[in-house]
Amino acid sequence: MTYLPNIIFAIILFLGTGYFTRNVNKLIRNIKLGRKVDASDNKAQRWKNMAKIALGQSKMVVRPISGIMHIIVYIGFVIINIEVLEIIIDGLLGTHRIGLSILPTSLYGFLIGSFEILAVLVLVAVAVFWARRNIIKLKRFFNKEMEGWPRNDGNIILYFEVVLMCLFLTMNATDTAFQDLNSGNIISQFITPWFSGMSETALHYVERTAWWLHIVGILVFLNYLYFSKHLHILLAFPNTYYGGLKPQGQFNNLEAVTNEVKLMMDPNADPFAAAPEGASEEVPEKFGASDVMDLNQIQLLNAYTCTECGRCTSECPANQTGKKLSPRKIMMDTRDRLTEVGINIDNNNGEFKDDGKQLLNDYITAEELWACTSCNACVEACPVSINPLSIILDMRRYLVMEQSAAPMELNNMMTNIENNGAPWPYNQMDRLNWAKEQ
Repeated sequence: MTYLPNIIFAIILFLGTGYFTRNVNKLIRNIKLGRKVDASDNKAQRWKNMAKIALGQSKMVVRPISGIMHIIVYIGFVIINIEVLEIIIDGLLGTHRIGLSILPTSLYGFLIGSFEILAVLVLVAVAVFWARRNIIKLKRFFNKEMEGWPRNDGNIILYFEVVLMCLFLTMNATDTAFQDLNSGNIISQFITPWFSGMSETALHYVERTAWWLHIVGILVFLNYLYFSKHLHILLAFPNTYYGGLKPQGQFNNLEAVTNEVKLMMDPNADPFAAAPEGASEEVPEKFGASDVMDLNQIQLLNAYTCTECGRCTSECPANQTGKKLSPRKIMMDTRDRLTEVGINIDNNNGEFKDDGKQLLNDYITAEELWACTSCNACVEACPVSINPLSIILDMRRYLVMEQSAAPMELNNMMTNIENNGAPWPYNQMDRLNWAKEQ
């Protein structure tokens, strides 16, 4: 019976990490439904971006209050959970605070003391975040797309943080052997008196309960991430690595279309000649994107990484002027449709069965797409290098090139360019009249 707690711990750990791994594999599979994209260029810059934006949180502090609070929660949560390694070793081997037998007491005390201070800072930051959402009620947390689950999700994650930090401090405060060291109990020494009326046995049970709940809570939190917007805790790193390196506003051209235009512009070109060296002769099955499978893998990674913070929408000039467009909703809709497609595949033995739905119209309307001014404000505002504009442009491309469904003003402009060589309805003979006035 001595080994029963260790066996139970091993089973819980196996189930928790196994379920998480299963969901991560589903996540990777869903992302791979998108078109492949070459992002092997300029690796040094990509690593730099990841270190600066994901690890360094450089874009979070553009808004100082939320930025600083987020950094506290981020650093506190990551560093405090280094102790999870000690808990796992203790749980598997049946030891207690194995760190004390490996590290000098002073160093171990310094680490645990730092963790306790960070735990308190995390609690303060979480309180601020909760107040901003539920008392101050910042406008960007109450857009239409944030009703229901998205809004509740934001609060649930805060409650998770509070419970885990409180369990950590309780675990330390009721560990009499740790308190007797008088090293590292910077915060927990003030909590210990709350349990002063308890016997040694009762304290031990409280400490063990907090210890078990803490590790189980972390495993539950880990698996909750897959269903939550807080998946960005893990995906922010690859997302910032694969973020775009081209200047903002530089569009990507379809090679097949570019080659056709070159043929049209060159009177001496042979339309039946082989494609230029290095060019792909393959014409895409579909121009643009009408569903998630038409998007590329980085765009799908973007969708899963979205934090729903709303910075993109709050900076969007179209949204500010009352248009239906919300860049955050574009990302949320893409993720929801991708999740739906993934469930479809799971239910049909690994094959996607046409469900009569698609991202365009069933999730994102043409009105939203054409409201975008292509200003890149949303891309600049995102703290984890998400690019809603690229999805909007690909879906617009589908509307124009596959359905000829551009707005009348745009169709008129394209007709004028085709007939007159300019966006305006001028006679070609009059195009250079402006120069005569100089």
